[in-house]
Amino acid sequence: MRDGGRLAAAIEVLTEIETRRRPVRLALKAWGDAARYAGAKDRAWVSGLVLDALRRRRSVAWRMGEDTPRAAILGVLAFVWNWPVEKIAEAAADAPHGPGELSNAEWSALRGAIDLDGAPDAVRGDYPDWLDASFARVFGEARAEEGAALAERAPVDLRVNTLKTDPERAMKALATFEPVAPGLSPNAIRVPAPDPSARSGAVEAIPQFGKGWFEVQDLGSQLAATAAGDVKGQQVLDLCAGGGGKTLALAAAMANTGQIYAYDSDARRLTDTVRRGERAGVRNLQVRTPLNKDPLKDLKGRMDTVFIDAPCTGTGSWRRHPDTKWRLTPDALEKRQKDQDQVLDDGASFTKAGGRMVYVTCSVLPEEDEDRVAAFLERHPDFTRRPASQDPALIRFLTPAGDLRLTPRTSDTDGFYVAVLEKAP
Repeated sequence: MRDGGRLAAAIEVLTEIETRRRPVRLALKAWGDAARYAGAKDRAWVSGLVLDALRRRRSVAWRMGEDTPRAAILGVLAFVWNWPVEKIAEAAADAPHGPGELSNAEWSALRGAIDLDGAPDAVRGDYPDWLDASFARVFGEARAEEGAALAERAPVDLRVNTLKTDPERAMKALATFEPVAPGLSPNAIRVPAPDPSARSGAVEAIPQFGKGWFEVQDLGSQLAATAAGDVKGQQVLDLCAGGGGKTLALAAAMANTGQIYAYDSDARRLTDTVRRGERAGVRNLQVRTPLNKDPLKDLKGRMDTVFIDAPCTGTGSWRRHPDTKWRLTPDALEKRQKDQDQVLDDGASFTKAGGRMVYVTCSVLPEEDEDRVAAFLERHPDFTRRPASQDPALIRFLTPAGDLRLTPRTSDTDGFYVAVLEKAP
């Protein structure tokens, strides 16, 4: 495909997302199925442009002077991909497949006639206006910068599975991807974010991935799992296990001692957990499915550690799922808070005296984080908040209350919040 056709395709996909509120993954798939002539590089190019347009939707609209799919795509080429205006104009006017010649207003905007000086924080930070009060509570005067960091492209992070190998061997196996050690965790490896217009290689395709040497897992998620502390020999319940990423991280930390139970209220989310556990060499895992009657009844009051990766809005993962920030609503946020209160209460019933709960969200919103912990402690005075980490490398990310807060701007990870709650002996 020529650049003009790619441009038109990106505008078409973005229009489909905005008018029909389709998830970006489905909209890109629908375009790809219809555009059989598009090669792998064309699909990567269109996908990268659409995702960057979703990441920077508000700031680009401000600079372009209009909020349309066409303005977003053209603006990203100029302000994010750094294309010269002349190159953009040539591609747009490329008949018959380009989206059409630039207008005088577009020429002016793309040359930088409007900058972000004086723009509201929500515009500079590329997040919805209705979330500004929440961002202000957490980040204060830095909220625009924090939002902008959540609008960057994310790297691919890997967790080395110490049940199968060590970081040095894993690094060698990944050499073709030019991996780096991101710091903060000795078992983390990072593959830097690729050029948005390029097709990136799949780390899952190398043989060592199939052998269970490593798992794809954001560094923030890895650090959240370490908040469980020393879990060797313990009885551990992962109450919202989902696909099993943190379950496997906990299992590796346990070194196949003790017992880890994985549960999720949605049985479909557990389908890969057993297979992933077998590949990772985990031998102390029990998967408890909600399809069985009272699947966790025998665990009441017995768990040393209850790990709660709570259902949340996912605001901390906007770098990877930029379309979700524009679909989020106040009603959805309110529903998630009710879910979080319920899962915390459930977790308390499984925690033994002297045991602990680890409450985790991939959200940066205080309504899902500090507020939920405060409400839980009011309902359960037998629990006490404890520092979420004793690791010297992580102490700088602790809140005044002792909870762990990670963000792309401060820790170069996805956004995560972790609170550790200990039950009285």
